[in-house]
Amino acid sequence: MEFAIPRERMVTEQVTRRGVRDARVLRAMGKVLRHRFVDEALSGRAYGDYPLPIGERQTISQPYMVALMSEALELVGHERVLEIGTGSGYQTAILAELCSKVYSIERIKGLADRAIRMLDSLGYYNVLVRVGDGSLGWREEAPFDAILVTAAAPTVPGALVEQLIPKGRLVVPVGDAYSQELRKGVKEDEGMRWTDLGGCVFVKLIGDQGWSRD
Repeated sequence: MEFAIPRERMVTEQVTRRGVRDARVLRAMGKVLRHRFVDEALSGRAYGDYPLPIGERQTISQPYMVALMSEALELVGHERVLEIGTGSGYQTAILAELCSKVYSIERIKGLADRAIRMLDSLGYYNVLVRVGDGSLGWREEAPFDAILVTAAAPTVPGALVEQLIPKGRLVVPVGDAYSQELRKGVKEDEGMRWTDLGGCVFVKLIGDQGWSRD
């Protein structure tokens, strides 16, 4: 299989060795063809330990960060998951391997259209993508078992917390424009219970409950 060895090495050296243990996440990372989600000129670098540009001043996240965030959602297969920031569609594909249905919102139409074409071509039919303000969530399809935000918010968007089921999980980078803390929240009766998962750097979450447009 094309890029099979680099993909296996990516999982072993970048993901497993850094502590990701969820067997389903590891299988998904080893299956999804990451090189298909970047420009052909960058395909040889697709399995490297770094993010890559995908156009529109956006990036495809570092493989380890994709695995870490996916594991933090604690998915077992039956869930409905909301993704904020479709981007290239790579994280979307990983989620599609892990849950029943993925609802993904992308604010940039060109990226959304390209991701839809790629996901369809690879047979990920349990994904629904729309263009919109991800900071507001997808109220018409709520509530969700888990929500993953792939862009940095200045504070946790309240709309996303509201759209979680009880015991639902929210993973979101929170901080300033230059560095953030990856946070995992679980919705309890008394409010969100938060755990910090480590430092990270993501592009800004632009929207009504995120950053204002540059």
